[in-house]
Amino acid sequence: MFNEGKLLTNIPPAPISGMACQVTDEVRLVHWWVTGGEAAALNVLKKNLSKEGVGYNDTPISGGAKMMTELQTMVATGDIPTAAVMSGYSTQDWARKGVLSDLSSLAAAGDWENVIPEALQKFCKFNGKWIGVPLSLHSINWLWINKVAAEKVGLKAPPATMDELFVVLERARSAGLVPMAIGGQPWLMATLFDSVVMATNGIDFYKKAFIELDAAALTSPEMTKAFQNLAKLASYTDSAYSGRNWSDATDMVVTGQALLEVAGDWVKAEFRAAQKESDTDYMYARFPGTEDDVIFNSDIIVMFDVEPDRQAAQMKLAKAIMDPAFQSLFNDAKGAAPARMDVSDTAFDACGKKAIADVRAANKNGMLIGSLAHGYVQPANIQEAYFIVVMKVFHGEIGPEAAAGALAASIAAVR
Repeated sequence: MFNEGKLLTNIPPAPISGMACQVTDEVRLVHWWVTGGEAAALNVLKKNLSKEGVGYNDTPISGGAKMMTELQTMVATGDIPTAAVMSGYSTQDWARKGVLSDLSSLAAAGDWENVIPEALQKFCKFNGKWIGVPLSLHSINWLWINKVAAEKVGLKAPPATMDELFVVLERARSAGLVPMAIGGQPWLMATLFDSVVMATNGIDFYKKAFIELDAAALTSPEMTKAFQNLAKLASYTDSAYSGRNWSDATDMVVTGQALLEVAGDWVKAEFRAAQKESDTDYMYARFPGTEDDVIFNSDIIVMFDVEPDRQAAQMKLAKAIMDPAFQSLFNDAKGAAPARMDVSDTAFDACGKKAIADVRAANKNGMLIGSLAHGYVQPANIQEAYFIVVMKVFHGEIGPEAAAGALAASIAAVR
């Protein structure tokens, strides 16, 4: 996820106090987790490391782009962290710089090849070597619906089709609610459009357009139809969306100001932080038309090439992340499915169990597919071209009929 959190900017590293045992090693993690729900998930990792006698220095930096910029400065000046969270093709970009550790021996000992989905392994490896450890497997094609707001509009179950979704959004507007909450960052609009393209035209079209970058698919009437659906959804937002972060949009649904949000399962952690329960306080469902599909991203921790005296702690960090018990605890708190396919769902609520079941079925059936919005389909230059066109349609700066051609042209210009 491109975290554009609202609580922190950059906090100097600070060790955890109150260790469970004597600290003999230390790690430093650079990350973008700054909201309440994300902090709760990260605390699971801190506690597990403390039990192993590993101290933890925290470097949270709000916003994915800002974090990457500051990380580049750290590495360039020799201030090398133990590890950093990354997403998608950014892992490959950093591996090409020659600054990441080779985790292949640890991966072989832990049999990672057989427990991590192949679709995700692509971003944890470089030239056949493991360079990253996946914390989670998020999926982005979810609807999150406030149940009190749903009662106001007579909604008893999540809409099953796009047409039903538009009917419900219209009812919400008539009831004085914000129909659909969203933030103003381009990645949020692109996250929505990933689901819209899949729902409008199916997974084969999504692959043709976004993985193969087929010009005929990109300029097709099917893509125009997807942009028409996006423009219609944009009409159900409120005028203040452009200055809003993702977590602010989620808060609107949590508090019942808005009926629903289309977003990834990190949203669930914010509901939990607000002491809201799934099925009691909110409904959840796959975006209508994507019930069998999982459009994913992942939090991947890459390990930097550090001095020999720091490597033992680094390996403890990597092993801790891949521990099945940790994957269960962390992802229950984070709202995601575990990156490992062999983790029990016993500790998860009904929503978490569904997320895990969906991921495993999609992985088995070839329906687990990366998100273009989150850098799991194409590298950053194409991702940025996608952002620009989607944002213009959402803002009403270009019409859906012109958008398909604009998208194809923008992608062709940067390939």
